[in-house]
Amino acid sequence: MTNRTASTRTGGRTAPEGRAVRAADWADGRLGIHTLARANLRKIFPDHWSFMLGEICLYTFVIIILTGVYLTLFFKPSMAEVVYDGSYVPLKGIAMSEAYASTVDISFEVRGGLLIRQIHHWAAVVFVAAMFVHMMRVFFTGAFRKPREINWVFGFLLLFLGMLDGFFGYSLPDDLLSGTGIRFIEGVVLALPLVGTYIQMFLFGGEFPGHDIVPRFFTIHVLLVPGIMLGLLVAHLILVFYHKHTQWAGPGRTEKNVVGMPLMPVYMAKAGGFFFLVFGIVALMSAIATINPIWSYGPYRPDQVSTDAQPDWYMGFAEGLIRVMPGWEVGLWGHTLNLGVLIPFTLFPLILGAIAVYPFVEGWVSADRREHHLLDRPRNAPVRTALGAAWISLYLVMLAGGGNDLFATHLHLSLNTITYAVRAGFFVVPVATFVITKRWCLGLQRRDREKVLHGRESGVIRRLPHGEFVEVHTPLSAAELHRLTAHEQPRPLELPAGTDGNGVARKAGPLARTRVRLSRALYGDGARIAKPTGEEYRELADRHGH
Repeated sequence: MTNRTASTRTGGRTAPEGRAVRAADWADGRLGIHTLARANLRKIFPDHWSFMLGEICLYTFVIIILTGVYLTLFFKPSMAEVVYDGSYVPLKGIAMSEAYASTVDISFEVRGGLLIRQIHHWAAVVFVAAMFVHMMRVFFTGAFRKPREINWVFGFLLLFLGMLDGFFGYSLPDDLLSGTGIRFIEGVVLALPLVGTYIQMFLFGGEFPGHDIVPRFFTIHVLLVPGIMLGLLVAHLILVFYHKHTQWAGPGRTEKNVVGMPLMPVYMAKAGGFFFLVFGIVALMSAIATINPIWSYGPYRPDQVSTDAQPDWYMGFAEGLIRVMPGWEVGLWGHTLNLGVLIPFTLFPLILGAIAVYPFVEGWVSADRREHHLLDRPRNAPVRTALGAAWISLYLVMLAGGGNDLFATHLHLSLNTITYAVRAGFFVVPVATFVITKRWCLGLQRRDREKVLHGRESGVIRRLPHGEFVEVHTPLSAAELHRLTAHEQPRPLELPAGTDGNGVARKAGPLARTRVRLSRALYGDGARIAKPTGEEYRELADRHGH
């Protein structure tokens, strides 16, 4: 009787269940959780392996935050000098900064500290690499088009800030390698006209190396940049939800729908498993491959430099620009401009920014104001694909220039020869890559056209009545035909008529002419192979009886 009465009072539920329902109602009345969940937990996400690249970025960022919090508990961001007396015998009795000593202690004294350091550093390397590849996937497929231009800018800022924060992070231990990198930055700052010396004194708190650079880098690395990145990441994910996800063209897929799996429970289950898979792979890399062994480099001293000094891969581009630039200097009004440093310092943000502003340039050239939710196959946008490949080739050439000493010593080549080759490659390789990639894309378009019109080669040879041998082609399925012909082929812009409706002459300005020329370069006859029309396909189908 008692149980039946308690059940009746809670509407057929036990007392704990009733309290849970009341708590849920209380929270929903103030936060609107039920309405929010009902609107978003069944949101559809397309299923394709390339979309996992963005998830790798997110998961490695989470790993960086988790391991960074742990390391912050033990790291001492101070440049005060101490004498090491820890368990690592080769460094005993050596003067070093507290930052370096605490990093050595984390590696050898703190339980699990070395593994956490390795996971943190490897996750940062993978994070930047994943963002780079993810952005290139977005670029080559045209996923940056309206309404996602702002989200593209958010992604670029996340990439740039990730590179910057990575540099601040591996500079904190104050070892000989990271100190050499900070010395590199000091030279760049001093090359700035008028304000360089003032900025240098502010950053370092005096003459190099000063006493403030590690504490200031620590604040920037732990608080400022991660806070900005977290805000950008949240905004990025909100826009992904709001705009819905892009998808590849296919049967049933249009600009107005999304075909895939719901967020709950299917996608969340897969995403959770993928997170632990990413975490496991990063942990495995960290356990078997040492990265940044600061105990081998020793503490930083301004009168020493480590051989084979290389930054993490993503900063090798900037290193290459500096190394291969001739040491030009210009004297103006009694002052010296160090062009050998100033020009690379200017080129670095310009080259990175070129890829950031491209979506806006393409939108202006195409004059397309429609929303796009279907992805392009890279071959169907030859000029865009060629430009992206040329940009990547330039990045790789300068990355090779940043390691010119390693190539020289390991391959027994002349350092000067490598430097001259990289200088030539800066101008030649992107142009050659552009031409080759564009022709490659056009060749793939021709192959798709032949497959649509004539079908797929079956490998079956048939002899005709008059003795000729031909290969039998198998017609493509309707789904395959749709995939190969679903892309649009916009026409290039044309100059307006020379006279208006009243017969008054009007001359197009230089901006309009430039826009038309760029439009012809992007969408003209030399930038595409016309896809088969329905009439051509039906004519051949009737001729061959299929």
